[in-house]
Amino acid sequence: MSSHVEEAVQARIAAAKAKRELRRRQREELDEARAHGLQARMTAKMRRWAEDDA
Repeated sequence: MSSHVEEAVQARIAAAKAKRELRRRQREELDEARAHGLQARMTAKMRRWAEDDA
């Protein structure tokens, strides 16, 4: 049988794991969005260079 203290500790551990997982997923989403944005900026830059050379 678990004591109240053990249950509280387990609840805090579970909350910390959930928070860590949420931050990891948010970081992955931000990295993905950043990569897409950088690629879009580079494409636009190359297009401007091509227009300037034409």
